[in-house]
Amino acid sequence: MATMAPPSHSMSTSGETDAVWVHTEPYANRPKFPKLTKDIRADVVVVGSGIAGISTAYELVTRGKNVVMIEAREILSGESGRTSGHLASDLDDGYVEIAKKHGMDGAKLAAESHSWAQQRVGEISQQLGIECEYRRLPGYDVSQYPKGDKKHDEDIKELMQEVEQANKAGLKVSMRYDYAIKGWDGKVDQRDVAVYEQQATFHPTKYLVGVLKWLAEQPNSLCYTRTRMMSITEKGLLSKEVHVGTEDGHTIICADAVEATCVPLQKLSVVAEMEFYRTYCIAIRVPKGSIEDCLLYDSADPYMYVRFTACDDKDDYLVIGGCDHKVGQESEEGRFAKLENWVRERFTQAGAVDYKWSGQIFEPIDYVAFIGLNQGQSHTYIVTGDSGNGLTHGVMAGKLIADEIQGISNPWSKLYNPKRLPAPSRIPAMVGHDVQINTQYKRFLQSDISDIEDLAPGTGGVLNPTAKLPVAVYKDEAGKVHEFSAICPHLHGVVCWNNVEKSWDCPIHASRFSKGWGLHHGSG
Repeated sequence: MATMAPPSHSMSTSGETDAVWVHTEPYANRPKFPKLTKDIRADVVVVGSGIAGISTAYELVTRGKNVVMIEAREILSGESGRTSGHLASDLDDGYVEIAKKHGMDGAKLAAESHSWAQQRVGEISQQLGIECEYRRLPGYDVSQYPKGDKKHDEDIKELMQEVEQANKAGLKVSMRYDYAIKGWDGKVDQRDVAVYEQQATFHPTKYLVGVLKWLAEQPNSLCYTRTRMMSITEKGLLSKEVHVGTEDGHTIICADAVEATCVPLQKLSVVAEMEFYRTYCIAIRVPKGSIEDCLLYDSADPYMYVRFTACDDKDDYLVIGGCDHKVGQESEEGRFAKLENWVRERFTQAGAVDYKWSGQIFEPIDYVAFIGLNQGQSHTYIVTGDSGNGLTHGVMAGKLIADEIQGISNPWSKLYNPKRLPAPSRIPAMVGHDVQINTQYKRFLQSDISDIEDLAPGTGGVLNPTAKLPVAVYKDEAGKVHEFSAICPHLHGVVCWNNVEKSWDCPIHASRFSKGWGLHHGSG
């Protein structure tokens, strides 16, 4: 089959589109690091240069550990560069559900740890002099239904329950009836809000680039890019060494290794305890100062989420996300238009849409991330399962893993422990999830196209010839055809073409590959 070198763009981000963050922090501003060309030693190896990896490296370096961070592509090329930038303790899954799964003590730990992460970003940005739009602001939860609709009143009752649980968990939350958000001047009236005080937001890549530049100046910190990890092997009780092997055949010997890679390199285990979603975002111009600076969420499932970031002297960007669906299992069509319509119906001053992009969410079945020692390991740590709150999960992971490596007791460890057993009440959901995933093997019997000529330039699809294995076919803009095996190497699902990001997405456990079949992320 033909091979195709991955384009340089796919080394900088995990999709064809660009997130709004490149508007004021372009890829060219990101520091460059060398490729690893020899065997080396370190105290700790951190795999992955997103917010979890960078935060973990920062916490360890400040404690005197010799840290090597490696990245398969360029820095910030994963989901941290494609986030919507919320730093929230107003959690996606809510404190009512978290308390059901983990008890009230677990809900309090969740609130405490996410609140700590919000504050930690502010502390570090101030200490290092990083200008990253960090600020504290209110978070507003609104009903998805307009006032006057019976469902609105029912929704508000549920919001009130959430307010009560969030306060019990230690947050400051209140209901404001008939509260109108400044600038919400459209005909859709969704007044009545739950107000979460002291939420936060920032420019994620400006912050992370700032921390990376500081790390690059430290004598006990090294970073290597275009250095893909292929194996992590613990060498036994006597040696207590961990060997991290790279794609080019080099080995980093360390005492501890951290997989901060969205998904750890393994077949099942925690991978089977998560659901995987694509989520969509647009950045639309609004006159500067015309809308209240806040975080905003509605109660739909999937819900809409809103924040603001700088554009230019005249405008800000309203960043809205939502319209989620399971990876590789639904069409991307119409999702950006739905986001735009939602904004225009509520904020009539909205102008041009300048950015459209999508990202990935890793949803644990019990609603909290997996942070800590991996199952069956003694010196290999993982960070996965962002549950829609990947930024705060990533920041807290730095402290939690640094504490565990140093043998410091941390009360958050039990909640986020990757070795935790699912609550009995969640076992039916796990079984249902596994059954739904297994139905995706039906793609072995399906074909997206009947002939390569069906493909327009710049598109792809799976061709499933009779009595042969399925083939992933991409026709580039020049009309040249590139063919690859359509079988994901992880658990052998048949990939699907993602026409928004020009990628191949696996519907089984959500590994994603560029149009040229380079791995974006996943256990593939």
